[in-house]
Amino acid sequence: MTDLLPDAARIFVAGHRGLVGSAVTRRLTADGHRVLTRTRAELDLRDAAATAAYLRDQRPDAVVLAAAKVGGIMANSTYPVQFLEDNLRIQLSVIAGAHEAGVPRLLFLGSSCIYPKLAPQPIPEDALLTGPLEPTNEAYALAKIAGIVQVQSYRKQYGASYISAMPTNLYGPGDNFDLATSHVLPALIRRFHEAERDGVPELTLWGSGTPRREFLHVDDLAAACALLLRVYDGAEPVNVGCGEDLTIRELAETVQDVVGYRGTIGWDTTKPDGTPRKLLDVSRLQALGWRPEIALKDGIAAVYADWRTAAGSVTGSMAH
Repeated sequence: MTDLLPDAARIFVAGHRGLVGSAVTRRLTADGHRVLTRTRAELDLRDAAATAAYLRDQRPDAVVLAAAKVGGIMANSTYPVQFLEDNLRIQLSVIAGAHEAGVPRLLFLGSSCIYPKLAPQPIPEDALLTGPLEPTNEAYALAKIAGIVQVQSYRKQYGASYISAMPTNLYGPGDNFDLATSHVLPALIRRFHEAERDGVPELTLWGSGTPRREFLHVDDLAAACALLLRVYDGAEPVNVGCGEDLTIRELAETVQDVVGYRGTIGWDTTKPDGTPRKLLDVSRLQALGWRPEIALKDGIAAVYADWRTAAGSVTGSMAH
């Protein structure tokens, strides 16, 4: 395969403090690249003029667009305007700014929620725009779809070597454990931990527990991103997942086991489930030679240990 990224490349990672961006930064640095970063205080990526000026000044060899406003069902349902507009502004600023600065490579990271709610399973990349979206995160999904089309448009009109990747549900070190805005896995870890700590006899979770999801460790995603930057130059987005899923009930029981919660699990079926199943077809990525390396239970145990250490060092209140 032709290597599309030079050795020791200068790569701007937008969103380097987030779950995805921090993992991509770790991986690219380990691979010998020089990662360029800016904090939100230093550069607001929603500001198109400031973003374009930074990229013109730095002239990186590549850009990884991992910056996004993200959250779970509750956050998406409560703040659809921010999930739509913030993400659109970030994408427009970074992708247009990269083109203006003559950046030769760009990787845009989307989300598996771009696919229709009732897409065929596992979901192939060509399922995009073939049916209605899941209503609870429609605004976020539409913003991410716009990012894919923006990348494809720059390829079509200008011949830009810009690509898109669509990760499945992610978890890993540095995840968001705020119960008001977190995704399902860190929320489960925190809730089971606090229920065990407080001696709660039954922990009630949202929904029926029947929806199926796949979960990928963010370090596995970072490895896929590094590979895609080197070898992929297609217009179609590339799914990034582990190729296996489990029910939310099975996920909860796995977290329960890792945390050591000794109570029982109840389910509040008056709360929404979201999409019934969301498993990605990852054959396109696998054809490039990529496979995930971190087993789910091992990854959850490592994340739980990291979170307990970090939370305990700040407050001392999270440890048993």
